[in-house]
Amino acid sequence: MSPETSQPGPIDDDRHDGILVLGIGNLLWADEGFGVRAVEALDAGWRFPARVRLMDGGTQGLALLPYVRASSSLLIFDAVDFGLAPGEICMIHGDDVPRYMGAKKVSMHQTGFQEVLAAARMLREYPQRLALIGVQPAVLDDYGGGLRPEVGACLPRVVSMAVDLLSTWGVVAERRTVPGDNAGAA
Repeated sequence: MSPETSQPGPIDDDRHDGILVLGIGNLLWADEGFGVRAVEALDAGWRFPARVRLMDGGTQGLALLPYVRASSSLLIFDAVDFGLAPGEICMIHGDDVPRYMGAKKVSMHQTGFQEVLAAARMLREYPQRLALIGVQPAVLDDYGGGLRPEVGACLPRVVSMAVDLLSTWGVVAERRTVPGDNAGAA
């Protein structure tokens, strides 16, 4: 994984004008790691202009508040219990996002991220554009287990959905010729 997606670091306003793609979840618990794996897959296959920040938000909760506050546009990847069949994908926009992020507690990080969104709104530094690409998990409580096949199979589709959405936000992505190659990034 590139350094950009490894851990949240200082906000560099000269490099980043407010578009944040955030993968949240816990890699140690089966499908709970979907959000992180999705942002990794996006980074492995695509290069973005310097104004786009890809971030592994893990389970950092309120520690993500400065990044959300600095973002005019926020795209979130996460495993969310929509009450659907395992592996089904939903894209939610705008004010509906916080409702799904905490509608049914799947894990501790979701409540924390709903609080991040609420705090940003309260501080009047809420993203103008907000979207969630979520997948219905199959299993969350398998410590040490990876993504289940039906959830892992969603990664190419959610990456494509993200690239398409970012395009509507004015972002021009460039397909990497060598996965993970950061050379020549805009």
